[in-house]
Amino acid sequence: MLDHTILQFVLIFAGAALFSTLFLFLKQPIILAYIVLGIFVGPKGLGLISDAEQIEQLAHIGIILLLFLIGLNFQPAKLVGLLGRVGLVTLATCLLFMSVGLVAAMVLGYPFIDSLIIGAALMFSSTIVSLKLIPTTQLHHHHVGKMMISVLLLQDVIAIVLIVLVAEGGMDNITLSVALLLLKLVALSVLSFVFVRFVITGLLLKFDVIKEHTFVMALGWGLLVAGAADMLGLSLEMGAFIAGVSLATVPIALVIAEELKPLRDFFLIMFFFSIGAEFDLVVSQQLLVPGLVITALLMVAKPLIFKWGFKAIGEQPQNSAELGVRLGQASEFSLLIAFSALASGLIEERSSYLIQLVVMLTFVASTYWVVNAYPTPISYKRGQRKD
Repeated sequence: MLDHTILQFVLIFAGAALFSTLFLFLKQPIILAYIVLGIFVGPKGLGLISDAEQIEQLAHIGIILLLFLIGLNFQPAKLVGLLGRVGLVTLATCLLFMSVGLVAAMVLGYPFIDSLIIGAALMFSSTIVSLKLIPTTQLHHHHVGKMMISVLLLQDVIAIVLIVLVAEGGMDNITLSVALLLLKLVALSVLSFVFVRFVITGLLLKFDVIKEHTFVMALGWGLLVAGAADMLGLSLEMGAFIAGVSLATVPIALVIAEELKPLRDFFLIMFFFSIGAEFDLVVSQQLLVPGLVITALLMVAKPLIFKWGFKAIGEQPQNSAELGVRLGQASEFSLLIAFSALASGLIEERSSYLIQLVVMLTFVASTYWVVNAYPTPISYKRGQRKD
């Protein structure tokens, strides 16, 4: 008899192979195959996999690795310049997106506090979907990719602050909380760069002929800093990115990034599966109308507002439009905010489920839009398939 955990992996990856093949025959985005598989065999479907939370926790490693690999391709000096350029745009667009969600939820009959948290949760864009759907060459070597990463990183910082406030159940000592988070972020960054400069670089270069050592050292460093960030009240993703940027100064950084890609993809399949496995079709049917309304509003508002924002700082119209579409969905952080707000008693259960439904719907809608409009690594159209 197979162990329960091993059986879950068998179901996930054998099912992923079957569903992805079927979706490709039907000319559908492969990401959606993993989500549909999760709905089909998860706790709310056939129940073949009963512990979606355990899968979700393992899948989080994929997000950590994704941010670590992105950091490996970023030189610190260029990163600071980009963050400074998009800072005001990121803040302004987040406030506008929150306003759209807030007004829509109130019109649909949700209480003010619930509506405020719904709007706040949905103002972020998905790091996973945005970066999964952009070609690697464009992400690391083109201006559009670097601008996208900068916006997503700043949104992550805002999301972390919001999650801390929601988890504490209020706005007391907000200035102190934000100041402490920023201080921790700076301290972790400085310590990471110092350690890489005086310890990690020497070890990697001394044993660079042993590929296994390079692989283990890089992976261990990325997970160590991610774990440290989590202990400091930041996020695993932010820690992983700091680890990657600090390691980007090492001459073999790009080699490390290439070796870690298969491991990243393994865990990202589990991430999209877990999104589907945690989706409750019965509850979602009751919220379908408000979910579709808010999804439609966001899918129109986000690309337009982003386009306006990027044009305002001098971006080319074509680049601004592409950035708007690629960033036009809700975020995995939206789910964390929904869970935290529900646990803190700030919102009703139906509001939490509404956020989850909108996240799922925007993931699907955004994936279709990007795959059909722009080059992606997973396009079923040969002319637009690019990596």
